[in-house]
Amino acid sequence: MASRNTPINSMADKAASFGDKLADRATATKDSMTEATRTASQKVDEARSTAADRLDSATATVDDHAALPGGQRMKDVASAAVDRLSSTADYVRSHDAERMMADVESAVKNNPGLALLIAAAFGFVIGRSLTRN
Repeated sequence: MASRNTPINSMADKAASFGDKLADRATATKDSMTEATRTASQKVDEARSTAADRLDSATATVDDHAALPGGQRMKDVASAAVDRLSSTADYVRSHDAERMMADVESAVKNNPGLALLIAAAFGFVIGRSLTRN
């Protein structure tokens, strides 16, 4: 009677071994993804100051050209652009990558339709740029 249980025990052992291997691989993948996320976050944090400085530079350029002829409407548009660029530079300077990601997640959860539209447009532009000669 013991010989009847042997194939079942063998199959159970194989299943347990497979489960252990699968769990080990899942843990390794999770650890790898965690490290990749940490590295990406560090790189974003390192580039924040440069990005904020470039936004400030763009703000100064738009502000300098706001006095060019074009009427009051053009001055209003330029002023609005200067305000947006300046506030974006301040935001980038004062928030780390983790906080920015949390803000993006919140915006996507609050406006899923708009987020999908923006993602589709962004994907289309990237796709077109990669397929052009």
